[in-house]
Amino acid sequence: MAALSKSIPHSCYEIGHTWSPSCTLSTLQVTAGALEVSFKIYAPLYLIAAILRRRKKDYYLKQLLPEILQSTSFLTANGGLYIAFFCILRRLLGRFYWWSAGFGAALPASYLAILIERKSRRGLLTIYMANLATETIFRMGVTRGVINPIKHGEVLLFCMTASLYMFFFRCKDGLQGFTFSALKFLVGKEEIPTHSFLAEQVYPRGPERGAVEPGPPEPPRAGSGPGRASIAGLTRRLLESVCRHGPRHRCCKHYQDNCFSYCVKGFIRMFSVGYLIQCCLKIPSAFRHLFTKPSRLLSLLYNKENFQLGAFLGSFVSIYKGTSCILRWLRNLDDELHAIIAGFLAGISMFFYKSTTISMYLASKLVETMYFKGIEAGRFPYFSQADTIIYAVSTAICFQAAVMEVQNLRPSYWKFLLRLTKGRFALMNRKALDIFGTKASRDFHGFIPKLDPRFTVFPPDLGLPLG
Repeated sequence: MAALSKSIPHSCYEIGHTWSPSCTLSTLQVTAGALEVSFKIYAPLYLIAAILRRRKKDYYLKQLLPEILQSTSFLTANGGLYIAFFCILRRLLGRFYWWSAGFGAALPASYLAILIERKSRRGLLTIYMANLATETIFRMGVTRGVINPIKHGEVLLFCMTASLYMFFFRCKDGLQGFTFSALKFLVGKEEIPTHSFLAEQVYPRGPERGAVEPGPPEPPRAGSGPGRASIAGLTRRLLESVCRHGPRHRCCKHYQDNCFSYCVKGFIRMFSVGYLIQCCLKIPSAFRHLFTKPSRLLSLLYNKENFQLGAFLGSFVSIYKGTSCILRWLRNLDDELHAIIAGFLAGISMFFYKSTTISMYLASKLVETMYFKGIEAGRFPYFSQADTIIYAVSTAICFQAAVMEVQNLRPSYWKFLLRLTKGRFALMNRKALDIFGTKASRDFHGFIPKLDPRFTVFPPDLGLPLG
């Protein structure tokens, strides 16, 4: 457990900005570095988004640059203000406490920074940081022995989340906007929300599609015979026969295919999408070694992760569609409640591509969706500043971990903080912070900054006095 009651009387130079004894200069250096990195992040991001959304010429001339600069200012302020409040809090308190170097300094900095960002983006940023903070708290609890992790917990969480998502997708006015469009793209327009109905109420009884009258035998082809019939040819003809003449329930809306081919085509389509997405993500790194290691381009196509993501998306869609069809056959009814079972079973597909990040993000987004539905129904109160407060608290929790126990922070976010601060976040004197019991210097290989004795409260070679 962290020694919450302890404190250290060191200066902010000895703990925080160890590269420069000046608080003002250190703040300006971090701000300048964050400004450069933030612009490099948001400029291509907004440009690509504008191209994909097919923005008109007026947007590029009047709105693109202001939006880039506004988001750049937000991220820059988040980094620069943290160092400023880090020093201000030390001067006000006279010493450092367990909470002051991370959470205490990041809370006001994050709150002021998010006010700079556009309101339309605050919700997305809040969801991301709340998800990250929840994961960080979970890891802290596991480290302290307070929480016992469940085996395959991320898969179970994804199953429950997918179950509710697909139920809301099938319900009338259950989901809207991007979430609805994303699920429609994923499972297809055949699963678009409908009211529950019986087959007899909508479709007249007639011959089942599976019952096919025998036709005249096909004439033998030249050169063909039992001896020349290959396994591949037999398999191909069998699949064609099943896909063409297989059964389809009258409640199913995939009119062009039977239930079997409907599931198979869904798997192939989303497997291809997942494979291509993973390939595209690896293209930039592969081109760096185009001339030095040309073999890296071949490994790009046969990378294990490409097939894992493809199998994850493909199996999710095929399991969901297959389960939905089976339930329609069993109950002779198309019901939105089928989506609860189908979505849960489809969530098992995450075994192909385990990701705590995906599970927790979707769960956080689901909580947000249900909360806003509760507001519409008049069951939950609406707080106008909820997004800014949640963002500030969540970011402060992550900064607390980045200072005191970086081993419990998501590695990708730690790399982002290092990039944003030009590596200065790693120069903090975490050896002095070990006194709080969080093993702050565990992953820094005993790093001790070289400090100028003229600006230190205590000589660097002396022990750490406690308060």
